[in-house]
Amino acid sequence: MRHPNDNGFAERRTAAAEAKKQLLAKFATAPKATDPEMRERLAAREAIAAAREARRAERDALRAAENEREAREAAERVAAAEADEKAEALARQAEIDSRVSRVVADEAARKAERDRRYAARKARQG
Repeated sequence: MRHPNDNGFAERRTAAAEAKKQLLAKFATAPKATDPEMRERLAAREAIAAAREARRAERDALRAAENEREAREAAERVAAAEADEKAEALARQAEIDSRVSRVVADEAARKAERDRRYAARKARQG
């Protein structure tokens, strides 16, 4: 059974040749790279690309400045935390030293009182 739209080899070949000619004609009428219109388009694309690159560089610079600021703030927080920790350690050490000196003073006072009582007892006995 034959199809009514069944093209023969010669018809297919001429159709392909015609399509090729139309495609070449399309490309032949396309504007060339040397045309002023194409140069304007290329210049516009380059300007857009340059502006995009400038915006990207600006964003990178802002991001770098932000990162630097955050790093500086983090360093300041660490330094402040270390200073607070050092102050707390000094306060704890001062409290310990105070407590030790009170204990030593109390012990000396007890020893002095004991020695006084001993001397009084010896004086009474003797």
